[in-house]
Parts: sequence; C-alpha cells; structure tokens
Amino acid sequence: MSAIVLAVTGIVAVALGYRFYSKFMAEKIYKLDPNFETPSHTMRDDVDFIPTNRVVLWGHHFTAVAGAAPIIGPAIAVIWGWLPAFLWVIFGTIFFAGVHDFGAIWASVRNKGTSVGALTGQVVGPRARTLFMIVIFLLLLMVNAVFAVAISNALVDTPSAVIPVWSAIAVAVVIGVLIYRVGVPILWPTVVGTIILYAVIYLGEIVPVELPATFLGLAPGPQWILILFVYAMIASLLPVWLLLQPRDYINGIQLFIGLGLLFGAVFIANPTIVAPMLNANVPAGTPPIFPLLFVTVACGAISGFHGLVSSGTTSKQLDKETDARFVGYLGSAGEGLLALVVIIAVSAGFASLTEWEATYSSFGSTGIGTFVAGGANIISSGTGLSVEFASTLLAVMAVLFAGTTMDAGVRLQRYIVQEWGTIYNIPTLQNGYVATLLAVTACVALAFGAGGADGQGGMLIWPLFGTTNQLLAGLTLLVVSVMLVKLRRQYVFTLVPMVFVTSMSFLAALYQLWDLIASGQYMLAGLDLVIVVASIFVLLESAAAFTRERRAADASAAAAPAS
Repeated sequence: MSAIVLAVTGIVAVALGYRFYSKFMAEKIYKLDPNFETPSHTMRDDVDFIPTNRVVLWGHHFTAVAGAAPIIGPAIAVIWGWLPAFLWVIFGTIFFAGVHDFGAIWASVRNKGTSVGALTGQVVGPRARTLFMIVIFLLLLMVNAVFAVAISNALVDTPSAVIPVWSAIAVAVVIGVLIYRVGVPILWPTVVGTIILYAVIYLGEIVPVELPATFLGLAPGPQWILILFVYAMIASLLPVWLLLQPRDYINGIQLFIGLGLLFGAVFIANPTIVAPMLNANVPAGTPPIFPLLFVTVACGAISGFHGLVSSGTTSKQLDKETDARFVGYLGSAGEGLLALVVIIAVSAGFASLTEWEATYSSFGSTGIGTFVAGGANIISSGTGLSVEFASTLLAVMAVLFAGTTMDAGVRLQRYIVQEWGTIYNIPTLQNGYVATLLAVTACVALAFGAGGADGQGGMLIWPLFGTTNQLLAGLTLLVVSVMLVKLRRQYVFTLVPMVFVTSMSFLAALYQLWDLIASGQYMLAGLDLVIVVASIFVLLESAAAFTRERRAADASAAAAPAS
C-alpha cells in the first residue's frame, strides 16, 4: 500500500475537522465572544500575562504541547499494526484533542487565566482541587524529569545537534526583542531566524560538541541533565515574550517546514508501507492492544498535558477569546499531523517487512530513533539530501520540541506551587523564585535521587505517564462539561470523549497495576494506586457536581414560563 494514501486521508480529515467541527464548537458550544476582555489584558504584567499575536501564540502552544511524546507514542504503537494507530490519531485529533485543548483554553480564559487544577476548586470543590493538583504535579514531574533524560541522550548520541539546539535559544531572544521592544513586524524576524536555524545545522555537522567523558564524577548524560535544569529554571522566570513565546514560535515554524519536507518526500518518493495493517504476530511480552493503545498514543490523539499548557500559559497570553479556536484546536491538529507523519515514517521508512520486524522485536524498544531513521530514509529518497543530514535535521527537530515542552513544564510546575501558596495562604510559596527552585529541586531529586549518578530516575516512573496523562485529559473534559452545564449549554460533545478516555485509562491503569505487582515493582505499583485513587475521588466529586448542576438546569427549565 502506498504511504500517499495515508498522508492524503489524514491531512484531508484533519483539515475538514478544523474547518467544520471546530467552528461548530466555537459558535454553538463554547460561544466565543470577540468582545470579551481576556486575562492577558485585565491582568497584564508582561511576565506571564501579555496579549499575543495569535500566530505567535499558536507557535508557543503547538510546540509546547508537541514535545517528544507524539513521536514516541505512535512509534511504539505501530507494533500492533499501522491501522489502529492511524485511526486513533485521526479520530482522536478531530473529536478528542481539539475539543479538549480548545475547551481548556476557553475555561481558563473565562476564569482569570486559572490553571485547570485550581479551576477544579471553583467548578467542582476544594477536595477535588487538592487531589487534582497532586496528580498534575506528579505528571509534570514525570514529563520534566524524563524529557531532560531524552534530550541529554539525544545530545550525547548526536553531537552535531548541540550547536543547532542551543543556537535556537539565542535566535529566539533576538526575535523576542525585535518584535516586542523594537517593534519590527513579525515577517522578517521569522524569515531570517528560520534561515539561521537551518544554516547552523550544517555548522553542527562541521563542529560537533561533546562534553568531557567525566566531570565531577558525572558522565556526559548527567552533565547535560544538570545543564538543562539550570537553563529551564532561568527560562521559566524570564518574561514569556523574551524566550518562551519566540522560541516556541520559531520552533513551530521549523516543525511545519520539517512536516512539509517529510510529507513532500512522501509524495515524491511514494514509499510503500511495509508494516502490517494489523499485526497478528506481535513479539512476546507485548501487552494487549485494548486498552493499551489509547494510553500508548496519548499526545497526537488526546493528552492531559495539553490541558495544563492550555490553562497554564496559553490562556494567559490570548489576545481575543475568538483566537482560542485557532490556537487550541489548530495546535492540536498540528500535533495530529506530526503523529501521522511518524506513523508513516515508521511504517514505510524500512526496506522490507523483515527489516521492520527486526526493529519491532520487542514492545517499547522503538521511539525517537526509529522515527529519525525511517524519516531520514524517506527524506533522502524523495529529496536527494544525505541520510546523515536528514537524520541530524530530524534529531534537532525532536530535541527542540522536547526542550520547549520542558520549558513550559517547569513554568507550569512553578504555577502549581504558587497556586498552592495562594490557596493555603503561604506567602513564601507565592514567590516565583522559591516556587521555581522547589519545582526544579523535585525534578533533580527524582532524576538523581531515584536514578543514581546516571540521572535516569525519571525513567522509573515514566511507565505511569500514559495512564496518568489520559486520566488527566478525562478529568479536564469533565470540568469543562460541568462548566457547560452551569451555563445551560450542550455538554455531550465534551462528555462523550471524557467517558471514553477515562474508561480506557482506568482499564489500562488496572492492567498496569496488576502487571507491576506481578513483576515485583511495588514502588511503581504504589504510585500507580495513589494516582488511580486520587483520580477516582476527583471523578466522583466532579460527577456529583455535574449531576447537581444538570438537575438545577432541568428544574430551572421546568419552572420557566412557556413562551
């Protein structure tokens, strides 16, 4: 089967979803008001709250939510065959992720830019808020600790990516100053900045950078982890216009160029999909496709982390409420296309089924490297670029995504700590420097305290990410549904995705709990149990609030005089 069929089908479906379904949600369900004064204006401080051009904000949102997860998840899930992953990505993007991200932005904007965790207290109740914020903090801890490991490994494995990756930070700062302080129109900084980013890829190949084999007893990987957390701590305290916005924006442009290059190469080279449509001969030890598919592919179909970004940083920068559709739904659509091209790369980037089966010899052994290898082969076949250059380009793209997610993740952790300080009236925790230090300390403690000198501690709890992430997505959709009930609006379009995602997540969590206990991983099993129990209580509290508000709405409608 030609990979072009998958590419065209997926692109057309996602485009139609944005054109029609997102418009329906904007006009009939969320009822966006162009005259509503957003928190970026009412609470403007030019650090976290600042009105932002919707294209720039889309770039921030898109790259912050994309990260490495929409590459890793689909690359693993294709072990069950390309069709299940393809269907979940496409339908998930249109009816789940877009509604979730869009709804989280809208809900936060309507509540002074409050994060979804704190918003739970206003919409549901204080007990649900407390438990929800604990689940959120644990999820952010997983994301930040593991992405630091993923980035450090990539920089060690691909020294040619070091200069391009760090050059992006300098380019972003210059763009931020030019746009926000000098007043230069956005076009030329975008064009010049993008050219520079691609030019330094060649420089990176000429001057690869490697850290010392050992420094203070640490190997290069742990050295990079510490450097990354120092950088993330500084970046999370800088005004969003100086680094976060322009970096995410320029990375978003680079991603779309990369996506265009990949899809273009698919149309030119017309590779054949060698992976099976449904794999009946999965390797020993592979978990069942149901319900594990729906937590293995999280980002790219629907992801609770997106709700944290939507309500944590994006909502604070939304210029007009009507921009939420463009930023939120189109941002998730972009990630869906990234997941789609990953599926194509790992299904059609191999010479034969035998080669594909050799790569997919065990569950969980594939990921960014598989995508880079398959994608580089397709780009080389379609464009004539060397496989080495294409590999560096894709590796840089993946690292930049992981880096922007880590930037946003540490900032979100800081918000959570500050919100705890506000909720429990602890002034010290409300201080941005203290909150950031606590957030980063928790990540470093996990990385080195649990993982030893190699800094791999975050990987210990990473197996819980998929279920925790999807449970969070379901809970976010439930909070949005409660808001819709209170406003006397249709809630079925958020409630149905919530029921499906939550059901699959709980089934996956129970399967995982049994598997962890059977394998003797009692620490992970205990943490899994804590997350599941906390989520159940949040779900019950939210369901009670939903039922209460629905009955109130029904009573109000029954008492209204006939017109």
